[in-house]
Parts: sequence; structure tokens; C-alpha cells
Amino acid sequence: MYLFQLPEYVLYHIMSYLDYRSLSRLSQVCKTIYHFTNRDAVWRKIAKEFINTGITRQGKDVYPHIPLKDRVKVSQNWCHGICRKEVMLKWRINLLPWILLDGDVLYLSQAADIGAYHLRPDKGRLPHSPMALFSGHQEDVCRFAMTDTHLVSGGSDGKILVHDRRRGLSVEYTGHNQEVNCLDCRGVLIVSGSRDRTTRIWTLSSTYPRHTIPMNDRVWSIAISPTQSSFVTGTACCENFSPLRIWDVERCALLCCLGSEFRRGAGVLDIVYESPFQLLTCGYDTFIRSWDLRLSPRKCVMEWEEPHDNALYCIQTDGNHMIASGSSYYGVIRTWDKRQTRCLEMFQLSSAVSSPVYCLRFNTSHLYAALATSLYSLDFRQGPRPRR
Repeated sequence: MYLFQLPEYVLYHIMSYLDYRSLSRLSQVCKTIYHFTNRDAVWRKIAKEFINTGITRQGKDVYPHIPLKDRVKVSQNWCHGICRKEVMLKWRINLLPWILLDGDVLYLSQAADIGAYHLRPDKGRLPHSPMALFSGHQEDVCRFAMTDTHLVSGGSDGKILVHDRRRGLSVEYTGHNQEVNCLDCRGVLIVSGSRDRTTRIWTLSSTYPRHTIPMNDRVWSIAISPTQSSFVTGTACCENFSPLRIWDVERCALLCCLGSEFRRGAGVLDIVYESPFQLLTCGYDTFIRSWDLRLSPRKCVMEWEEPHDNALYCIQTDGNHMIASGSSYYGVIRTWDKRQTRCLEMFQLSSAVSSPVYCLRFNTSHLYAALATSLYSLDFRQGPRPRR
């Protein structure tokens, strides 16, 4: 019996024992095998073990329109730090930019405005003009978040603006009396944190806060749980309170504090939920920490230390094995494999002028990072440009 006279489910089972190299070599045997091994089902098991292939820990495929074989190939470049660095946009004054990715559209805050730019992966720079512009703040935008229908921004003017992405309308929310350092939104729920030492809960249907929670410290970061029943706040850790606290949305009651040994000034700058019970945090104490809310809240389940003792401004995860972090000096980005304690690769974006990485985002092929005067991209589909 020939190999391809076997039922497909038997072939899938046989190929599940092959590693990346063996499967790649098998695909070169003949056209029939080549077309069969191009199927996503053949690569799914391998893709789940590789970093940043778009397969989450729960098995969800984030990028079903991109063949898994291609994503596994690009994953090798992520592992070995093979990429091409490009400066996508520059500006003349120091800013605190924030970025978000929505498919092939990148949203970038510059001063008081937020621009939406269509990404062209084959070109290293952003278009000269944004395809949409969201404005209305009197001072700089500090943070913004998005739902399917709205873009919500918080500014140094203490205001929150809710922009309807489809109709182009904006509504102003007032409540904070100092800059809005952070906010998050899911569904109709908005939670904001401010330098005025309060956290406020809002909905898209009301311009006044539904609840106000005194925090007794400046609030640097906020993340709403995927269940929308609770949220986490990260504060400056300048008072005798835990900087990481989880709150109930309906009762505005403190559910628990995370950690027990934060040193004074170890503020939490970024929080990312991976699932309703797993989250990542980073901040001034130079550690990335992983928390499992099903276990004891007093101790994290894993931590990774920035080797040069720099504060970590931002983190992102692929939902499976990889974390990317942005540090406080010279635009240094590190990638981490959660199964290891040391970082995978380090990328220094800026050498002449030191700047924190204020925000970073990535998909399977590109990483985008916002520094004080520039927006950078790392293209992992190809290596660096040859020197002339």
C-alpha cells in the first residue's frame, strides 16, 4: 500500500510525530505530499509549541487567514532575532505616544490627537496622512483603548473622550481633576485611573462616572478582566498599600491584593490579561510577573527579571509562550519564552538618544514600538538589510 492510499486521519496521526525540520523535508518529496503538508491541520501541533504563531494556549487561532506553515517559518526568525528594523515615522518633539493594532490598521497617539494609519507591510513607512483622525483633547493623550465600535481616550486635561469609530462622533466624559494616566474598556464598560488618586467606573451610555473608588495613590495601569466582572489596578506604590489590587465591578469592593513584597516606589506600569484567571504585570521594579488567580494571590507563579535592571514600561503576549517587553532606556525591547528564565533576544532601537519604549504591539510578522520621537517596526519575515 502506498502512503497516500491511507485514510487522511491516519496520515495526520503519522505526521503528528514529525518535528518542524522533518515535516519541511517531507513536503519536498512530491507535489501530492507538498499540497497535503500545506494544510493547517498538519502544522497545528507544531505551531502550538512555537512562539508567536497565532495559536493561543486555549487552541484558538488568532490569524486563520495566514497559513500555519508560513507562521511557523516566521516563528524561527522570532526565536533567533532575525528581523529588519525600520523607522516608520518621526516627529520633532518628545511625546508619550501610545499605539494599538486592529488588523491592518495602526492607531497612534501624538500630542492631543490619535491617527489611524493603514499598514502596508511591504513599505517601511506609514502613509503621510492618517486615514482617520480622532481629536478633542486640550492636552496630550495619555492612553486610549478600543472596542468594536468605539475608541476611548484619556488625556492630561483630565477628560475622557468616547469616539464613535463608525459615525465620527465624540462625547466628553468629565470626572477626574488631574491627568488620566490609564484606562481600559470592554463591551460597554470603561474603567479609568488618574493622578488624582481615584479610579472611576463608567459606561458608554452615561457621561458621568457610575462609581468612584479612592485609591490613596496615583494610578498608573488598569486592566478589565475578560469576564467584565472585575478589574486590576496598578498604582505608584508610594503609600502603604499593595500596588496591585483586584476590584469587583458591581460592588466596587476590593477582592484581593496581589503580591506581598513590593518595595516602595515599585509602581506597576502595565497589566495584560491572558485569560480570566491569568495575567502579566511589569513596572519600575524591573520584573515581569505572571499571576494565576486560582492560586494564592500572595505570590506570583513565575517572574522574569530585566537583566540590565531597567524599569519595564510595557508588555505584550502572544497568548501562549511569548512575551515582549519595552524598557526605560535606549528603546530596548526584549522577547521572552515563558518556558525559560532568560530572555530570548534583545533589540536596541535607539542608540543616539535614550528613550523608553512607551508602548509596543505585535502580530505574527511585525513588532511596532513607540518611542519619544519615533515609531519603529521590526519585520521578522526577512533579515536585516545588507550593508553597502
